[in-house]
Amino acid sequence: MERFLEGNRAVLQKHIQCHQEIHVVMGNEACDLDSTVSALALAYFLAKTSPAPKAAFIPVLNIPRADFALRTETTFLLQEQGIPTTSLIFRDEIDLGGLHHAGLLSLTLVDHHVLPGADTALEEAVVEVLDHRPLERDRAPSCQVTAELVGSCATLVMERIAQGPPGVLDRTTAALLHGTILLDCVNLSPAAGKVTPRDVACVSLLEARFPELLARNAIFEALQAAKFDVSGLTTEQMLRKDLKVLSSDELVLAVSAIYVDLETFLCRPGFLQDLDAFCQAWGYTGLVAMTISFNERNEPSRQLAVYSRCETLRSTVCRVLEEATTPSLHLQPLPSPWSCVGAYAQGNTLASRKKVLPILWAALGGPGAAGGLEEEVVPPPTPMNSLVEECPLAQAVPPLCPQDVLERVSRIAAGQPPSSPK
Repeated sequence: MERFLEGNRAVLQKHIQCHQEIHVVMGNEACDLDSTVSALALAYFLAKTSPAPKAAFIPVLNIPRADFALRTETTFLLQEQGIPTTSLIFRDEIDLGGLHHAGLLSLTLVDHHVLPGADTALEEAVVEVLDHRPLERDRAPSCQVTAELVGSCATLVMERIAQGPPGVLDRTTAALLHGTILLDCVNLSPAAGKVTPRDVACVSLLEARFPELLARNAIFEALQAAKFDVSGLTTEQMLRKDLKVLSSDELVLAVSAIYVDLETFLCRPGFLQDLDAFCQAWGYTGLVAMTISFNERNEPSRQLAVYSRCETLRSTVCRVLEEATTPSLHLQPLPSPWSCVGAYAQGNTLASRKKVLPILWAALGGPGAAGGLEEEVVPPPTPMNSLVEECPLAQAVPPLCPQDVLERVSRIAAGQPPSSPK
């Protein structure tokens, strides 16, 4: 895996110069750990096994390089596996539209199956889809589609690798897949409603092949801690890491989830200057920071900060939040070091940003949201999932026996035909 990634940029340039096919494997625009690892692992597998050796298989991370530092759990796991950021290719470093126009592009989508509107022109280049969500649209018959309700897209990638030639899977790829499935599936906890027997089977198979992999609890806790670790981020990066935007005809309000306590956040060096610069750069009239932190017993504490240089907007937002009843936030004013920032302790710790957004819409005089799907922020050990508002696995899932699934995957890996269903 490491050598494959190190050589990607040179291979890409050579194929562009020689007018040869480039097969891009790309995750979704959230570029979370599952999306990243699925793209890296599947591209590596295709490069090792494809019957079309003239094609260059290039994994592309679907965000600008400058945004990658915000994906703290992903940067952590790649660093732990010795994969430098310089080996990765980001969306702003490859001209997919130009490659498609030149007739050079084939595109495989992982961890999503619908391209955003800005990428509609690339639809004709999509040759394969690998996703763990229900399909929202049909694909052309020539497009290979795998859409299965499992906890992690990395599980589908691992199943593909298990069906391939022996010896392709190396320790680095195994460690990436192992950690990703564990994080996505909340350490395989049935209570979280995200894990399926197929996820369990893939984790077990990885551990059987690579017994030196870190223990499940150790890697899950490390990744969970990294997801919430913002210590290395600037104030701007902290604000952008988990950001939603609400807009009316005249006002634009940023709503950021912040993973430190409010006092620490407000007292960062240069805080007010950074806040001013952030809102001016992006055209935000104001900002609501919703902080969440946890004590040693993993109990959550929520606090709120309301910022705007426009006193009318700031006062309106504060009043609406204080008077909210659906739900009531049980706000208690806190001292603020800045006159343009209102601060509160939030007594109702169950009122996540998802529940506060409708209240803020009302403050702006009507709905109008930009950004992705809203998420729940929940206490550890349950990780966030930036793309799924409600886990599809909480709905009906066909009953499966974990032992049967593990046996099936193991037989595939051994090159034996799957046994008949019992």
